[in-house]
Amino acid sequence: MKTTLLVSALIAGAVLAAAPARAHDDKTLDAVKAPNGGQLRMAGVYHYELVTARDADDTKENPVLVYVTDHADAKVPTAGASGSATIVSGKGKAVVALVPDGENRMKGSGRYLASPEMKVVVSITLPGKPAAQARFTPMPGAR
Repeated sequence: MKTTLLVSALIAGAVLAAAPARAHDDKTLDAVKAPNGGQLRMAGVYHYELVTARDADDTKENPVLVYVTDHADAKVPTAGASGSATIVSGKGKAVVALVPDGENRMKGSGRYLASPEMKVVVSITLPGKPAAQARFTPMPGAR
């Protein structure tokens, strides 16, 4: 009887421990309404929300914003952070430098084309922390 209870408790613990990992996969994050209208992704111990211009064309500078939060959706200060967004779309590639802009936001601009095939890799280094990366497919139809 004690063995059965112990085994049941271990199984229940394993299931509960695995639940947070499933709760943060890309499919689950795509189903969550992002607070700023962007796409959410895991980046190590952080959540990044990427917001790009939906009508961007590569003939002009277009904004790139990344909001940084923790797993509890609390804002993570970006003061002193550095980062980049590498955007591949169509036949072009743009590397956009990101700088702190507000409490938990990184901002930059670059020439990129908004398309369903667009892919973006965001890398941010917060002060005293290792760099964290996330991969995005931010345009409708790309997911």
